[in-house]
Amino acid sequence: MTTARSVDTAPGAEAAAVLNRTLLVVVIGSLMSVLDVTIVNVALRSLSEAFHAPLETAQWTVTAYTLALAAVVPTAAWAMARLGTRRTYLVALVLFTLGSLLAACAWDIVSLIVFRALQGLGGGLLMPVGMAMAMGAADRERYGRTMALLGLPVLVGPVAGPVLGGWLLDTLTWRWLFLVNLPVGAVASVLAAKLLRPDPPRGTAPAPRLDVPGLLMLSPGLALLLFGLAHGAERGDFAAPAALVPTLTGAALTAGFVGRALSVRHPLLELRLLTDRAFGAGIATLALFGCGYFGSMLLGPMYWQQVRGWSPTATGLLGVPVGLAVGTTMQVAARNIDKVSPRRLIRAGIAVGALGMALTGLALGTPEVPAWRSVAASVLLGVGAGMVLMPTMTTASRDLPKERLAAATTALSINAQVSSSAGTALVSVVLGSAGLDPAGFRTACLVAAALLALALLPATGLPARKRSG
Repeated sequence: MTTARSVDTAPGAEAAAVLNRTLLVVVIGSLMSVLDVTIVNVALRSLSEAFHAPLETAQWTVTAYTLALAAVVPTAAWAMARLGTRRTYLVALVLFTLGSLLAACAWDIVSLIVFRALQGLGGGLLMPVGMAMAMGAADRERYGRTMALLGLPVLVGPVAGPVLGGWLLDTLTWRWLFLVNLPVGAVASVLAAKLLRPDPPRGTAPAPRLDVPGLLMLSPGLALLLFGLAHGAERGDFAAPAALVPTLTGAALTAGFVGRALSVRHPLLELRLLTDRAFGAGIATLALFGCGYFGSMLLGPMYWQQVRGWSPTATGLLGVPVGLAVGTTMQVAARNIDKVSPRRLIRAGIAVGALGMALTGLALGTPEVPAWRSVAASVLLGVGAGMVLMPTMTTASRDLPKERLAAATTALSINAQVSSSAGTALVSVVLGSAGLDPAGFRTACLVAAALLALALLPATGLPARKRSG
């Protein structure tokens, strides 16, 4: 009996070990990438002063990273099929770490912008490739736990990044914003080489061909679309040619890619995944919820710094309770998504998140509001986000065949980028029109709350019953 039990449980134990090793590597790499983005966001004024460059030019250190990321993400599924997930992930880690080293050695603002773009090429592959590896290693019983852990870097980064960035700027120099990535990147690369499973041999199957026409439409299309949205948000004017032309051009190229992807046999990105009801409903839910949630992230820090005169470090500390609320709720919700009705849980989370956002707006709209009122409302928003983000990804992707996970994670990453940029642009324009005063921040928060509430509509397409067995 003992022998039989050991034979039965050995494959399960080996699978769990493989999953744990994969998660360790992926979480470290993802956390490094997400922290880097949020750290640099709080350092723009310092970079402008260090290089004696206009603030608008320093902003390109963020824009270049975002555009490079948008351009490379569509190639993730092809790269995984061509090189294998392990090799692709190692390449992404090396590119990101090398970009960090070069950025720390930048001699002027132009060189820093170029090296940030190199970082973006690596960072754009880390998330979809890492997610595909972890999802592929997870069995159905461990799928919820896996997705919960994968979501931690995305939610911890915006909380820890501003605090760490403010501390580095206050105590060291701007170069440490990038040097801090080197030991983490080195450790992640060594662990990836030692712990990740080798890619299975392709055998006699021909290497997948790159859909070059699709790449030439989607990559520049996404980059131009995100650039136009960001530029319009910065200027508060989407009708200006500098914002309108790239936005329309990017939208046209992206629409052209969609038409092509639905008509060719081997497109760059498999959009027929959207015909799967759970995946299509999940993508739409995440698009609307992400638009309101990630788009609103600029409001709190801007309010406390611009209106109340707080320092970046103090402002960042206000986000710690929110991050804890999101992370804790997400761990519980994602691990138990198979035990409840996904539709009910996620729709309840959307309602809680929208209420928290509305209460945040009411708090910020009150002159000289005590900080605890804003934090309490934001914690409620965080609870809602924890009930929605990773549980929706889990529900959308858990029943897909293993061979479609690379395409699914690529689509999820693109969806996150576009919805976040669109939400940020919309909220920025609303805030600019309403005014940088308590009333303006209240209006912007209420618009974000409306976006969150709209996610209730596509969420009705999610599975209504818990999974059997």
